Amino acid sequence: MNRVIMTMTATLALMCAISAAHAGDQDFDLVNQTGLTIDQFYCSPSTTESWEEDILGVDVLSNGGEVEIAFSRDAEECVWDLLIVDEQGDKIYWKEINLCETSKITLYYENGKPTAEIEKAADEDEGDDESMDDADDDEDEDQDEAEDEDDEDEDNDEDDD
Repeated sequence: MNRVIMTMTATLALMCAISAAHAGDQDFDLVNQTGLTIDQFYCSPSTTESWEEDILGVDVLSNGGEVEIAFSRDAEECVWDLLIVDEQGDKIYWKEINLCETSKITLYYENGKPTAEIEKAADEDEGDDESMDDADDDEDEDQDEAEDEDDEDEDNDEDDD
C-alpha cells in the first residue's frame, strides 16, 4: 500500500514539474485593483464567442490580491478577452489583450470604466535593446554634429559673398 502511495506521489510530482517546465506563452500574473472582490474570472481567445470555465473555481480574488494564471503549452492564441464577475454578480470585460507579450495584468475599475495596466514580458534580448538605445543616442549625436557642420558651411558661404 505504501509503495502505491509513494508511486502516485512521485508521478504527481513529475507531472507538476513537466507542466511547469512547459508553460504556455500566455502565462501571466493577475492583480486585482478593482476595489471589488472577483468571484469569477474567465479568459477566452478573442476569436471565440464563448467563455471557458471559471479559472478561480471555488476561490475568489480579493481586492489587492494576486494570482498566477497558467496556460497549457498547447494554447496557440495570443489575443484574449478577460471577464470578471464581482461579488454582486456584475460582469466587467477587458478585450483583446495580447497575452504572449504580457507578464502581469493589473485590473482597475474606476467610475464605471474598466482599465488595465499591462506589463510586457521580459525580452530575452534585453542586452540588445540596451545597445540599440545607445546606438540611437550615438545617431542623435552624429545628427547634431552634422547640423553644426552645416551651420559652419553656411557661415563660410556668407563670408565668401
